[in-house]
Amino acid sequence: MAGMRRREPLLSRYRMPDPRAALANGLVASGGDLEPGTVLAAYRSGIFPWPDESGRLFWWSPDPRAILPLDAFHESRRLARRRRSGGFSVSMNRACAEVIDGCGDRTEGTWITPAMRAAYLELHELGWVHSVEVWKDARLVGGLYGVAIGGFFAAESMFHMATDASKVALAELVEHLDRSRFSLLDVQFLTPHLASLGAAAISRDDYLARLSLAIAVDARF
Repeated sequence: MAGMRRREPLLSRYRMPDPRAALANGLVASGGDLEPGTVLAAYRSGIFPWPDESGRLFWWSPDPRAILPLDAFHESRRLARRRRSGGFSVSMNRACAEVIDGCGDRTEGTWITPAMRAAYLELHELGWVHSVEVWKDARLVGGLYGVAIGGFFAAESMFHMATDASKVALAELVEHLDRSRFSLLDVQFLTPHLASLGAAAISRDDYLARLSLAIAVDARF
């Protein structure tokens, strides 16, 4: 289902705040809604929703921001072997709901509230949210999902139930985005794990400049 037709939702009833006015921790605003038009307007402005576990909705634009340059992805020899001979198969947009559920199934708690799940599935139906699924023996063992706008992809979350399955999903995503003329892969926050795969932190101003160029590209997931 790669190349799904996108449908533009109704415009948000909110005016997006300036992400440069964020607090030091990256918090831009609270409240609002998760209507498709609101969520897309936020991403186009360099902002993303991230509620707390009680469901209170907050909007963020951290500085620095983590990205994964498509030409800097580090695939170790071990991961390359796993992709070739690990018994995995990969699909896209085949099981988005299951991938989101896998990402939200964490013992330490999750920000993927029922409202967030419903919002991203609605955006999936409209052609803006995409998933990468990793299978082994016909069982879903890993994957990731995110938002695609023009040549911009915001990776939201990933999970694995088999060793390296989430890394396989990310490697497949990077290759697919590169083939499809995407130019910006946003991973939000830099972690040691993401840094080991080639992610880097850039300033908010740099991120916003790259975002403006990326969303103007006529690319299709």
